[in-house]
Amino acid sequence: MASTHMPLKHFALLFFGVLFLAGCGHMTNPSLTPAPSQAPSGWTLVWSDEFNASDGSTPDPTKWNFETGGNGFGNQELEYYTSRPQNAEIQNGNLVITAIKENHTGPDGVSRNYTSARLNTSNKFQQAYGRFEASIKIPYGQGMWPAFWMLGNDISTNGWPTCGEIDIMENIGREPSIVHGTIHGPGYSGANGIGSPFSFPDNRRFADDYHLYAVEWSPSQIKFYVDNNLYATRTPADLPAGTKWVYDHPFFIILNLAVGGGWPGSPDATTAFPQQMLVDYVRVYKPAGS
Repeated sequence: MASTHMPLKHFALLFFGVLFLAGCGHMTNPSLTPAPSQAPSGWTLVWSDEFNASDGSTPDPTKWNFETGGNGFGNQELEYYTSRPQNAEIQNGNLVITAIKENHTGPDGVSRNYTSARLNTSNKFQQAYGRFEASIKIPYGQGMWPAFWMLGNDISTNGWPTCGEIDIMENIGREPSIVHGTIHGPGYSGANGIGSPFSFPDNRRFADDYHLYAVEWSPSQIKFYVDNNLYATRTPADLPAGTKWVYDHPFFIILNLAVGGGWPGSPDATTAFPQQMLVDYVRVYKPAGS
């Protein structure tokens, strides 16, 4: 989740320290039709989590890792990510990631004034190419930073940003009517990531409903969607001269709700807590017949 406005520093080191512990778009006529239960035309479902376990369950450990810690994750974030059920659990058929304003000291001795959760599928599910989608109801409030994104599975050997990053959806609280889709790679990362915003014509708040966020990724392009509206397409032609298209190997999935950071800024007196990011499902497809 590299900020599209702030550089991401020391990301790989922070990421693996915690892992071992556990075209601007403005579309008309957006569809709010609930996502169908069957695979979209031309796609075959290969992996999913519908989050239909009993209320109070923790996320499926065969599918998700918790990343824990409070060292800012390269973005000057203010939360401590925990594996506690109060920060991530199943409720009413959703994964509920909850950011809480509380004083918390982790087992590493780091103290923070907020807690939240960050989950990934590293070493449990990763795929090159396909359609990656999630139905999410994001929170609303200054300083909140929900994200649905992916990193290359070679991050442990090649580091960030050489591994590549695909931000399928990011939102910052001071922009309640805008979400962002961005790619980061060597020579176009952090503040220089290549991204596009999406907003509805009536500027409705994304926090007011579930929306379907997706990318369709092939060897030569990455397409970004909100509610099945295509709003940005990235190809090697978009890259700065002399840089490399690094989207040619498996990536894993990340869901998190950050508090604060260089891009969204800190919560203020208008920010109500707790804040929740509700994920109805995550689904991954491959092209039918492949």
